[in-house]
Amino acid sequence: MPSRRHFIADDLRHRISSGQLKAGERLPSEAQLATRYTVSTATLRSALALLQGEGLVEKIHGSGNFVRRPLCKITYTGGGGAPATWTAFSAPLRMTARTTNVAAPSHLTTVLNVPPHSALTEVLFTTHEGKTPHGLAHIYVSHDLAPATPPLAEQIAVSLADFRPPLSEVQERVSARLPTQEEAATLRISPTLAVLSLTRVSTDTAGRVVEAALLVLPGDRADALFTTRFMSEERGSKE
Repeated sequence: MPSRRHFIADDLRHRISSGQLKAGERLPSEAQLATRYTVSTATLRSALALLQGEGLVEKIHGSGNFVRRPLCKITYTGGGGAPATWTAFSAPLRMTARTTNVAAPSHLTTVLNVPPHSALTEVLFTTHEGKTPHGLAHIYVSHDLAPATPPLAEQIAVSLADFRPPLSEVQERVSARLPTQEEAATLRISPTLAVLSLTRVSTDTAGRVVEAALLVLPGDRADALFTTRFMSEERGSKE
């Protein structure tokens, strides 16, 4: 026999799939739903969390729970060392950016191989499909490699690529984890939904780490694609 939270989730799921609840429609308040299903608010929230994890319901803090509109699946394209690959997604998205001068936090001093509290320029990218956020990216570069005059948001990625020296190596690490409370609120996802966490470290030909990118992508709407191309011996010998 299904638990109460699964019964509620099944009922709401059916109402969404049958069109009784339409995309973008606000659900009744959690208190009203708890009364309707004769359960506690905690049980009702647990049921909604199942639907949020499936991408059917979106909770907007301060506004309530809404039937989520169908979202495009986005793909982070890694590998190859091409500049600005943190913005290489398969779906057309709107991007906003904010630059800040910061002292290197402890977790970045090892990644960037810089002394504690070194001057860094942080660029925070947020990508959206319509009003729905799709991902976060924190880009950190040494202050001396950042442009003296902050460019427009849409020009930041290009400008950073122009200012940094030629790259020798790009290392990318991907893991799955639960979002922080701040990430869940910003991305409008359930705190129980796993995210893809990517760390991208770029090193120049002198061995200096010139850039670190920390990306967070919701697991229900993002993939990571890495492609390795091999040169045949015959082709290599001709060149």
